[in-house]
Amino acid sequence: MGKCYRQISLEERCEIYRLRADGRSQTEIARHLGRHRSTISRELGRNMLPKAGYQPSSADRIAWARRWRGSKIERRNLLKTHILESLAMERSPEQIVGRLRLEGSSHRVSVETIYAWVYSPAGRREGAHRLLAQAKSRRGRRTRKGTRMPPIPNRISIHDRPESARDRREPGHWEADLMLFGGQRPALLTMTERKSRLLLACKMPDRTAKTTARTMSEMLLAIPKTARNTITLDNGGEFYQHHKLPIKTYFCDPHSPWQRGAVENANGILRRSLPRKTKINHWRDRDIDDIIWTYNTTPRKCLGYLTPIEAFAKDQGVALEI
Repeated sequence: MGKCYRQISLEERCEIYRLRADGRSQTEIARHLGRHRSTISRELGRNMLPKAGYQPSSADRIAWARRWRGSKIERRNLLKTHILESLAMERSPEQIVGRLRLEGSSHRVSVETIYAWVYSPAGRREGAHRLLAQAKSRRGRRTRKGTRMPPIPNRISIHDRPESARDRREPGHWEADLMLFGGQRPALLTMTERKSRLLLACKMPDRTAKTTARTMSEMLLAIPKTARNTITLDNGGEFYQHHKLPIKTYFCDPHSPWQRGAVENANGILRRSLPRKTKINHWRDRDIDDIIWTYNTTPRKCLGYLTPIEAFAKDQGVALEI
């Protein structure tokens, strides 16, 4: 078995100082402390002050400072700058790490290291936690209360959805939802393609079933027919006229938003730029398009760090110019 090394304590440093003052040699000091003479030699060589010589308290502080290195991110300014810029571009720690590996970067950092730094005093001083998707001051989950399910005619359960939509093997299966804003009639209709995670969005003047069906039909007809197989909805009254859509519709179970995980995740990311207090009427379509473009050009871990628009184009056999 290997030998177990223990650091020199402050009491031992005081004893080294006393014995040196008595004129003892390094070999005698080592024998007195039960240490190897090379340990005493290294201690004196590393922790001695240039002018004052060997002082126990100073030697203890020097040794501690040499051992403590702090966060890797805090010690590497280029890495810290890259992480802050990527977080500001709405990339998650997983996406940052994955993209660094995909690009063959010399920087090596783990997802947990980024989260630990973000919530450390140094990261908080940089405001890094405010750049995360949920912008929470602490890590952890928040519980959500369910909402009442309105009746939907001709409703087909998500459990009857094709297997190819469930396991994401085949492109063209979508999920849709409405993003609401506090005390306002307008809403944002969002649609996410399950396989590529491509996100489409359109602002609506109200959230009536008629407006929702018309807007969603226009969005669906604008994409290739090969990319229109099914769409999964929640049980909100805005989807009452789902039978008018040019696509097969399925519905989640009551109070089960996790069954439409792709669009729920996308909406959570959009909330960083469009919180509930946003005056959505004051936003131009061009501004919303910019936010959607940022989402669709952000690398995703589930796509092997391709972007959603790259993955969708690949599924459709379209070559993108880089």
